[in-house]
Amino acid sequence: MTDRSDAPHLPRSAPIDAYGKGGFAFADMSHRGSLLCLPDAIWAWPVTRVSEIDEHTLSRVFAAANRIDTLIIGTGTEVWVAPNRLREALRAVHVGLDSMQTGPAIRTYNIMMGERRRVAAALIAVS
Repeated sequence: MTDRSDAPHLPRSAPIDAYGKGGFAFADMSHRGSLLCLPDAIWAWPVTRVSEIDEHTLSRVFAAANRIDTLIIGTGTEVWVAPNRLREALRAVHVGLDSMQTGPAIRTYNIMMGERRRVAAALIAVS
């Protein structure tokens, strides 16, 4: 039996249709909280602030690195520069990193998905 907390919200990728009020809308669904969008599934992501972003909270990205060229991190309303250690760890598995506020991150992710690029997004929910 699969643990529900370990099940994806959606077993495929999908563009993000809307965000705000602490959550996201995608694929005729809504989710309260942050999201991790991978090429094969969309997951709840327990991160609420940039200080929580590290190799552990991005473990699903590292596990799927062979299917990802670019990771976009949506940092909520904060501007954040990823620590060198995280950038180097992602570079070691051939994943590029770009971080920006969540709104622009969603727009960039949706465009890259539309271009069928190998993209993932880690998106912090905003109020």
